[in-house]
Amino acid sequence: MVLNKKTGRRLAALALLTIVCAAASLCLGAVSISPGKLWLAALGRGGGTSVSILRLVRLPRTCGCLLAGAALAVSGAVIQAVLGNPLAAPNIIGVNAGAGLAVAVCCAIAPTAAVWTPLAAFLGALAAVMAVLIISERAGAARITLVLAGMAVSAILGAAIDAVITFVPDALNGYSDFRIGGVANLSMARVRPAFWVIVPAMAAVLGLSGDMDVLLLGSEQAQSLGLNARARRLVLLALASALAGAAVSVAGLVGFVGLIVPHVVRRLLGEESFPLLAGSALGGAALMTGCDLASRLLFAPYELPVGIVLALGGGPFFLWLLLRQRGGRRP
Repeated sequence: MVLNKKTGRRLAALALLTIVCAAASLCLGAVSISPGKLWLAALGRGGGTSVSILRLVRLPRTCGCLLAGAALAVSGAVIQAVLGNPLAAPNIIGVNAGAGLAVAVCCAIAPTAAVWTPLAAFLGALAAVMAVLIISERAGAARITLVLAGMAVSAILGAAIDAVITFVPDALNGYSDFRIGGVANLSMARVRPAFWVIVPAMAAVLGLSGDMDVLLLGSEQAQSLGLNARARRLVLLALASALAGAAVSVAGLVGFVGLIVPHVVRRLLGEESFPLLAGSALGGAALMTGCDLASRLLFAPYELPVGIVLALGGGPFFLWLLLRQRGGRRP
């Protein structure tokens, strides 16, 4: 993939923004850590309380934000492209809720088997998106039907999560943060299994970016070019479900990253799939990390779950998209 200079510069700017957000997340907080100590810790040297905070608290939290943000944004970009619906996103069409229910059940049955939660989240997310597709196809072909079906499925799955927590109260420690979306108290043991799902799935999606461009031409055109449109859509939806499910296993039911970021990046980089996906990964990582940093600093010494900060911005953005769609304009 050869990028033009303008696109390359904008991707580089997004990468720099992501690095700045990550560095700020590591350095800023109740205890400030100087860039010098950050550098020593990166080299495996140094000691003291501040370095312990960095390694045991802020590093897992920052890694979780970067991974979850990138995964949700790319998942949203894939879902929007494959379904041809600019209002689709993992939290809106039930993907997050399906992953959340699977995580809740997994934790209730085997609370010590954290390594299996990303797999359970993937299966739950995939089941949810397949259910939404089947319902929307039977109900009608309108784009808004998919969103309404997703909202209905999300409500049902959310009630099922509440039922699991009611019967097994210890199934999810910090359930409030999980439901709203939060990355407090993360450890590398929770982040590591998701890493091994997100990175290969991200690589696979980028490898299929050319097929995504063909799918945007329409099913008939894709078939005429020798691409099995239905099979490729299922593969891409499975990868999007894996990304969203792994993100949920780390960050909880955080919303709107997969809706906001692809739209913003599409305006910056255009419709071509490879730069859109790469830009969404960088933008999602920066947004999630920046919002988590804001949730820590704005109300210090109190801390908001990052999901609240994202919802405050994402809710109005979703309403704006609905109004644009009602007016017959493409966002």
